[in-house]
Amino acid sequence: MNKDQVKGRIKEAKGKAKEIAGKVVGNKDLEQKGKIENADGKVQAGYGDLREDVKDAI
Repeated sequence: MNKDQVKGRIKEAKGKAKEIAGKVVGNKDLEQKGKIENADGKVQAGYGDLREDVKDAI
């Protein structure tokens, strides 16, 4: 695992937690921020996965 994979997965978890917290307390703004952070984490983790695949292919 490289740093982008780790950081991305952490962002995903934090975003999901914010999203759930926003739903529980009825805070739409927090829920939206959580969804955005979750998506950002998925992109970063995907980039890390791609880097790892390229490294393995070489």
